Amino acid sequence: MSEIKDSLGLENVGTVYRNLDIDTLIDHAIKNEGAKISSTGALMIDTGIFTGRSPKDKFFVNLDPSNKHISWGDVNRAVDEKVYNDLEATAKKQLSNKDLYVTDVYCGASLDSRRSIRFITEVAWQANFIQNMFILPSEEDLKDFKPDFTVYNACKTIDKSYVSHCLHSEVFVVFNVEKNISIIGGTWYAGEMKKGIFSMMNYWLPLEGKLSMHCSANIGVNGDTALFFGLSGTGKTTLSTDPNRALIGDDEHGWDDHGIFNFEGGCYAKVINLDESSEPEIYGAIKKGAILENVVADEKGVVDFTNGSKTENTRVSYPINHIENHTPDMTGNHPTNIIFLSADAFGVLPPVSKLTKEQAMYYFLSGYTAKVAGTERGITEPVATFSSCFGEAFLPLHPTIYADLLGQKIDQHNVNVFLVNTGWTGGAYGVGKRMSIKNTRACINAILDGSINNSEFENLPYFNLAMPKTLNGVETSVLNPRNTWEDKSQYDENAKKLANMYIANFKKYLTLESEFDFTAAGPQL
Repeated sequence: MSEIKDSLGLENVGTVYRNLDIDTLIDHAIKNEGAKISSTGALMIDTGIFTGRSPKDKFFVNLDPSNKHISWGDVNRAVDEKVYNDLEATAKKQLSNKDLYVTDVYCGASLDSRRSIRFITEVAWQANFIQNMFILPSEEDLKDFKPDFTVYNACKTIDKSYVSHCLHSEVFVVFNVEKNISIIGGTWYAGEMKKGIFSMMNYWLPLEGKLSMHCSANIGVNGDTALFFGLSGTGKTTLSTDPNRALIGDDEHGWDDHGIFNFEGGCYAKVINLDESSEPEIYGAIKKGAILENVVADEKGVVDFTNGSKTENTRVSYPINHIENHTPDMTGNHPTNIIFLSADAFGVLPPVSKLTKEQAMYYFLSGYTAKVAGTERGITEPVATFSSCFGEAFLPLHPTIYADLLGQKIDQHNVNVFLVNTGWTGGAYGVGKRMSIKNTRACINAILDGSINNSEFENLPYFNLAMPKTLNGVETSVLNPRNTWEDKSQYDENAKKLANMYIANFKKYLTLESEFDFTAAGPQL
């Protein structure tokens, strides 16, 4: 263990708990960090004032040659090397002279594409989270483990000089691509570690010609793989967790010459209003080894999943083996179907529509959805947004790089692509209601069994989307969204409004070099 201590770059390190077993981590979290156990055996923790990511506090160090690849702007903010050095010293000072949890894991189920990641933290439940969310090396692998990237999570410290450093707040989440280091300070929210490594995979893999994706994936008994793209809260975890299909992963994947592979070793699901009858697999995964974040429970540890008083972003982290029907190797074939999930706050989009190849590229680059309450600080109700590639917040490179790779693979493997609205129907947010899970699952089932391809389709005005007129298991009255509105003229007004939003957003891609004018595949007024 002395060799591990020497490699950490910290002073006077105390006891190093490397890849500690879950039982001991749970014991440490209860004794030292105020964690409790739920009635089903899951660890319950609170993450303090940060119950979601803090995107305005995320930065990349502006250094050669990484600055030639990173798409600088509101998503990828730059800090200079001097500021980074100050923050690294602050983080390392906090972690020095401490007992530490060192967790060595892999990101990426593909041996050709995985990265070795080392996390260093003071907090036992965060080490438990890491073991849930990433792929654990074998004892033999640990003997020769050398990290490709290291995360120093100094959540108990802050940047007191953030004003002179020209940062957003005392919180910092900073990536140094050249040193292969990330540092975190001021926030206890464990999702920063998960999404931080996702951002790095989104940097590394496309430069190798491999597609990294913000999507869930599952596979049928006949080997047909499906991908579900969407932002947090749009249904990636819920819809890909299917008793009739093996789960590959719920959030982050790569696509290389061999097929699809999960980046992670676990799932991170929203549990606000979780219902056992509609989501039995996720409900059943909340047992020993799982971590419940920011939930409210009674004195017996019984969780009230309807209580969002701490945050609407209540979550559970659990290893993928808590889902009975999953793929042990977390890989799949090249996909048969790709599904874009959009939570449409305007109530305009149909519950399901089939896209052409050109429309697929347009809607992928647009990435329209609604941010739902709690996924980011300050979001208390759905807000319409456009997020390139359904994950712009995690894309260090220009979105067109990911879109070009997706287009190549759709062509190469003849993939069907669909747009599914998991948002509102019968009116906009505040008037209409959320699309039922029953109807959405029936749409998904029709895609996966291929029966949707036998439907008769009609066209959605302004958007030119092909909507099925009838679909097994789906109420016919909801298939055409205009029919669900009592005031049809109000629907038309909202449809034009949303179409104009798409058009305005896509202006940033008008210089896209392509043989095809992608604007022709989008809404027309």
